Amino acid sequence: MKWLEFMREMGAASRIALDQMNNITADQRTKALSRYAHLLRQQIPDIITSNQQDITAARTKNISHSQLDRLTLNTQRIDRIAIAVEEIARQPDPIGRVLAGWDRPNGLRIERVSVPLGTIGIIYESRPNVTADAAALCLRSGNAAILRCGSESFVSSQKIYQILVQALHETGLPENIIQFVPTTDREAVTAMLQLNDYLDVIIPRGGKSLVTKIQSESRVPVLGHLEGLCHTYIDADADPVMAKQVVLNAKMRRPGICGATETVLVDIAAQHMLLPIVQDLINAGCEIRGDATIQRMHPAVIPATEEDWRTEYLAPILSIRMVGGVEGAISHIRHYGTRHTEAIITQNLVTAQKFMQQVDAGIVMHNTSTQFADGGEFGMGAEIGISTSKLHARGPVGAEQLTSFKYLVYGKGQLRP
Repeated sequence: MKWLEFMREMGAASRIALDQMNNITADQRTKALSRYAHLLRQQIPDIITSNQQDITAARTKNISHSQLDRLTLNTQRIDRIAIAVEEIARQPDPIGRVLAGWDRPNGLRIERVSVPLGTIGIIYESRPNVTADAAALCLRSGNAAILRCGSESFVSSQKIYQILVQALHETGLPENIIQFVPTTDREAVTAMLQLNDYLDVIIPRGGKSLVTKIQSESRVPVLGHLEGLCHTYIDADADPVMAKQVVLNAKMRRPGICGATETVLVDIAAQHMLLPIVQDLINAGCEIRGDATIQRMHPAVIPATEEDWRTEYLAPILSIRMVGGVEGAISHIRHYGTRHTEAIITQNLVTAQKFMQQVDAGIVMHNTSTQFADGGEFGMGAEIGISTSKLHARGPVGAEQLTSFKYLVYGKGQLRP
């Protein structure tokens, strides 16, 4: 296979770069990130020109509105990318931290110390910002990375990567520490999944079909999430005004992101709060699919099917269901949820605590919008994704989550009897 040989060469180059990074200080990595942010702002017109090529090509493929939204870059969005890189640059170095230390009766001193994961393969779709986010997080955490973007964002992502290489070159870091797969050929992904000799982990960021394919075919460990089928539960003790405002934001701020609420669950005792919420959503252009009770509230409500409770719409569509209190909400989420982000709206702290303790998800929220499920909003600068896995990392994956650890054992000549 042509691409397998090529990808193996990239893997070998990443290992050499990792060795070189052992001589690079945290301050040098910080300077490289700061320079990268500066160059991103300096070259905003060039990035937008590249992005327009992607947008023009994407429109001929009739991609969805949510995909087009994620693909689109403008001055404000590029500035936010640069801000995220700067925030990552300011973070404490996650490498070399003593996570725990103890002395044994025989005089041995043992410490558990944070280290990079190694070489990370990152496969993503129509999100050019991931190029900058992933590169910055890997640099901050001392990892090497091989980036493979989808065809929709290829020109934009390649331009953002070229600016990164310029920053690495100007600050004296090994340029192969972050590499970019220079093709949209899907065979390159297949080859990448076989690089268990070179890659330590693969992180997919995209739709369910992409993640499922990678999880089923990869010979490299995978850290990823499937769907963001997020729920917001309105409790009987919710503040009606808060409930209305939060639900509208959670669904309609950006319907196409993985933190958007897809299903609203409503306590039967709170149904009197629902009509203003439904009306506001409809006024905002949201299609409502509801159970029989919801349908009786408004003529525009479409009957919900069993499939609706399982669907991540990534569009201005929302399903609403009545449930029997917090127990009913927890039961629904347990059956249909994807362990991404779940929220409860209530003024009852006992009920809130029960929900937050019993719901099994990477992120559980109280009285706020699920759209805050984002590494930047968590103070991480950015994130590579929201992990729904329970192994290694869960929730937003930032620089700290891209580390592992090793044990250092200090002795004075002790021999084991």
